[in-house]
Amino acid sequence: MPFGLCNAPATFERLMETVLRGLSSEACLVYLDDIIIVGRTFEEHLTEGVKTDPGKIKAVVDWPRPETIHDLRSFLGLCTYYRRFVKNFSTIARPLHKLTKTKSNFNWTEECEKSFNSLKQALTSSPILTYPRTDKDFILDTDASNEGIGAVLSQNIGNEERVIAYFNKSLGKPERNYCVTRKELLAIVKSIEHFHHYLYGQKFLLRTDHASLRWLLNFKEPEGQIARWIQRLQKYDFEIQHHKGTSHGNADALSRRPCGESCKHCSNAEKKFRIEIDTSVKVLTTTSVDPWSSCEIQKAQLEDPAIKTILEKKLMSADRPSWQEIAPESPATKPYWALWDSLHLKDGVLYRRWESDDGRSCRLQLILPKSRIPEVLRETHDSASGGHFGVMKTLSKTRERFYWDRLCADVEKWCRECHACGARKGPKTRTKGHLQRYNVGAPFERMALDILGPFPVTTKGNRYVLVLMDYFAKWPEAIPIPDQEASTVAEELIRSWISGYGVPMILHSDQGTNFNSALFTELCKLLGILKTRTTALHPESDGMVERFNRTILNHLCLFVSRNQTDWDTHLPLFLLAYRSAEHEVTGLTPAEMLFGRTIRLPCDILFGRPSETPSSPNEYMKNLEARLESVHAFARERIKLASERMKTRYDSRATDHHFKEGDLVWMYNPKRRRGPSPKLQQNWEGPYTIVKKLNDVVYRVQRSPNAKPKVIHINQLAPYRATDHSSM
Repeated sequence: MPFGLCNAPATFERLMETVLRGLSSEACLVYLDDIIIVGRTFEEHLTEGVKTDPGKIKAVVDWPRPETIHDLRSFLGLCTYYRRFVKNFSTIARPLHKLTKTKSNFNWTEECEKSFNSLKQALTSSPILTYPRTDKDFILDTDASNEGIGAVLSQNIGNEERVIAYFNKSLGKPERNYCVTRKELLAIVKSIEHFHHYLYGQKFLLRTDHASLRWLLNFKEPEGQIARWIQRLQKYDFEIQHHKGTSHGNADALSRRPCGESCKHCSNAEKKFRIEIDTSVKVLTTTSVDPWSSCEIQKAQLEDPAIKTILEKKLMSADRPSWQEIAPESPATKPYWALWDSLHLKDGVLYRRWESDDGRSCRLQLILPKSRIPEVLRETHDSASGGHFGVMKTLSKTRERFYWDRLCADVEKWCRECHACGARKGPKTRTKGHLQRYNVGAPFERMALDILGPFPVTTKGNRYVLVLMDYFAKWPEAIPIPDQEASTVAEELIRSWISGYGVPMILHSDQGTNFNSALFTELCKLLGILKTRTTALHPESDGMVERFNRTILNHLCLFVSRNQTDWDTHLPLFLLAYRSAEHEVTGLTPAEMLFGRTIRLPCDILFGRPSETPSSPNEYMKNLEARLESVHAFARERIKLASERMKTRYDSRATDHHFKEGDLVWMYNPKRRRGPSPKLQQNWEGPYTIVKKLNDVVYRVQRSPNAKPKVIHINQLAPYRATDHSSM
């Protein structure tokens, strides 16, 4: 009867019952090809197990070495039938399985010969596997190697651990690329699913030699493949136990430590798990000593010189010792003696009884030994539950639970010296230097430049504005440019300013990379221009052009179109308006400062204005020189008065703080990076060391001996008094 036909099973079952007629239901039970044998006695039945067929094993032992792939497949087919009797069957047979692949040449190697003989030896010495018992808990041992995974299902029967079945599986090419942790977890998943019919609905013990799986399987927010595997294991009831490698039959040290390979699955999971552990409540194991137990606290109090005397006398007697007994002690002991009536013993530990102001509530404050103060303050201030709050909140939280001499001073000092608080909040009072005046006495002695933007790209392709301004005449130029490259800035500087007004003596800018590039530096050197720049993070050093930038923005926002792509067409008329308006500092228009006369405006043409009758060239030049000399003298006096008023007003808020070489300082350095929110960043860096004082308000600082020095204005510095509590 060929198999595959619908009536084949019934025909085969009828044949089996015919062959075993007379034995059925008495000595054996049969269903198709499964036969259950019944022992002659109950005792004999209990010792029965399942083992390999000796006749078939003899055929394996006498099997000649295969010469072709067909012979090899026949041998492996017979051996595979008995694989549940052989531990690590897949690993042993792997070299032979490689030969059966269609793309492989039949090349019988020494490794194949060793595998062939190992299989024959393993099958001849196969153990007798016991039958599973429902009244005993199952034990599943899993293991993984670079080539395969394996498992042993067993039960404790009597005083012996008896094997029920073995499971083996070779790893595919993608699986062999897994890290150690993922291979071990794969072994657990595949083994449990293979023994599903034994383990489902039963509580069992899972033993592995990979310690990290204990936390990996309990991870709260797994991801990717690990999450899917853990989900598949949720329907089983098991307890996982670490079995060290020596007792697990695995000497591979790597399998007994967390995965050290570059595996994003395990590294991400382990990283998140560590974060959860750090931020969670510490749970003390039964094998560790609780440092805050009554015994340990009493020991710490007895080791504290200030508390020892008081605790010993309190343990001996409830009576207050005399002053003569306490007088020789240290000053730190005497405040505790003064609180004698408020001191109480509980489990041999000294507490202070503290009552509220209304007397309605009281609590016990632990008399804290000096050695435990840093740990307490780290928890009440530095930890996530402490919140890095200020002195009053930290003091209230600490005083509610503990007491020691100079508690208020210690809490205040701890909060003031907290490095994390200093990096985020900065110093309570900012240092502010005196205003440094730099007045000029003639046009084009000193000029400033800056880049304003970016703006929406206009129809002409412009996106930025190059701003140029003379410090004396206040004469501005605002040139729209497509980019802020050094070559573009240098070209416009020559075309729009130097070609019309000549070469300035001093050129001042901020620390933009375009202004400090090699090209721009070489241009200034070639033209004999002294190039200066502002200090880092201190735009006030170029305040004139920064204020002019704000004026440009105020004007453009009133005239640009809704799509803001025509802003560059409004700059020429804005410059006309500014150049013809009286400047607050000089009291004259920039045009008068530069040309010695006012410039005609469209309103003069519209409303009419008599034009000045031109005189002879010599007379005009003479009058112009006199007028310019008078205008410039008047402007210099106005600039001097304005700078003095500004300095007086600015210096009224100065702190008169000075640093000397070697001082440690904070540096204000806010950073904007793509991704992180600037509101959640720490804006103060430190400690920096003062390397040199360059002038009254500018210092050169350095973070470490190998770091690049920085030139910083005093307004961005503050005294550093913090301490990194995490390193204590």
